[in-house]
Amino acid sequence: MDRKKFIKNSLLGVVGLAAGSKALKAEKSKTSESTFDKLMDQVGFNHLPNKEIKTMKSVLHKADSRGNANHGWLNSKHSFSFANYHNPERMNFGVLRVLNDDVVAPARGFGRHPHDNMEIISIPLEGDLEHKDSMGNTTVIKEGDVQVMSAGTGVFHSEYNKNGDRDVKFLQIWMFPNQRNVTPRYDQISLDSIKKENELYQVLSPNTNDEGVWVHQNAWFHLGDLNKGKTVGYSLKSTNNGVYVFVLEGDVTVEGQALNKRDGFGVWDTSTIQITADSEAKVLLMDVPMSMS
Repeated sequence: MDRKKFIKNSLLGVVGLAAGSKALKAEKSKTSESTFDKLMDQVGFNHLPNKEIKTMKSVLHKADSRGNANHGWLNSKHSFSFANYHNPERMNFGVLRVLNDDVVAPARGFGRHPHDNMEIISIPLEGDLEHKDSMGNTTVIKEGDVQVMSAGTGVFHSEYNKNGDRDVKFLQIWMFPNQRNVTPRYDQISLDSIKKENELYQVLSPNTNDEGVWVHQNAWFHLGDLNKGKTVGYSLKSTNNGVYVFVLEGDVTVEGQALNKRDGFGVWDTSTIQITADSEAKVLLMDVPMSMS
């Protein structure tokens, strides 16, 4: 797929224009063709290279440079363009399209809404998030869990803060799938049995029998809880992939680039990276294809 078509699909994923099932289409009140035309006029580069790193291609997204939407009940920080935040230099990192850092007020949440042809991953950081969907699932996820939903031909869902006395904080991550119009599916797991200290542990992959949840994409996610001074290496799974490092807590250095809490750092055209914890730290690595081909 050429670059223009890839970015078109990127925008389609955000405004929900991809075709869903006939039953789900009946619930959608209208399409957004004029919105699509408007957004296409704003398309620019996918990211600005970080010229300080000479050994590989990279992009740096400092935490305070992210988009912010504060609706009162929801305070969301966007690493990539989303909803009313549009930055043509920050559309995606390969097939990684959305990385939202969300805080939802007590007893509030996202009402029933549709998705299709997107891999949607939620990683709770604090509190309890209640999920309901048109597949009949009603579940609660909490810190230490990972949730995945393959929207496929189309699904409706809602996400609410289960608690009435405290916020829920979670990451909302969207990836383009490598197969369109699959049967929608939902899964969640606890990481208690696979969590490791001072090692990177896998929480997502393309393989149904592998550790973590699985997705319709050649992507691998790892978490790492690192003590100060610890260095760990990571080998990318494919020469077609890049890796986006997102710092959940603390300070780390990745290939000479100092990163702080909620900074994002993407690298590609490399086979390995080194991560050193400059304090007690927690990181999320997203190893994803850099193109749709």
